[in-house]
Amino acid sequence: MKNKTSLYIANGAMVAAIYVVLTLLFAPISYGAMQVRISEALCILPMFTASAIPGLFVGCVLANLLGGAIVWDVVFGSLATLIGAAGGYLLRKNRWLVPIPAIVANALIVPPVLKYGYGVDMPLLLIVAYVAAGEIVSCYALGEILCGALLKINPFKQR
Repeated sequence: MKNKTSLYIANGAMVAAIYVVLTLLFAPISYGAMQVRISEALCILPMFTASAIPGLFVGCVLANLLGGAIVWDVVFGSLATLIGAAGGYLLRKNRWLVPIPAIVANALIVPPVLKYGYGVDMPLLLIVAYVAAGEIVSCYALGEILCGALLKINPFKQR
């Protein structure tokens, strides 16, 4: 039992670390109204392991803090990722459905933060469209590439 808990924590920590590194490495496109957060491709990981749920959440919190986000973005942006990851886990039996909760949660939760927290001077529905488009690129296009690779090697499989 202790080994399973340690493995769960280690897997979650690795996901968080990778999320932070990818977000900061691609910082110019990771923040703002028109963003493609490459790290959101990791939202496919709950299909493989539940440990990705807290990992994605913690990674998003840290990436937002380190990226200089306002408190509302740290709180609500990270909650959007948590909701997306948990929803993806619930839909894990169908790989094509796994990214949908992340796309929807971010498209609904992040735009008001961008508009009212950061003062992005665009219509709210346009911000929703931009965030959704960025999430589709990250979660579906990049996430599918990642999913295909992981299905071949499944590094989360219990040994």
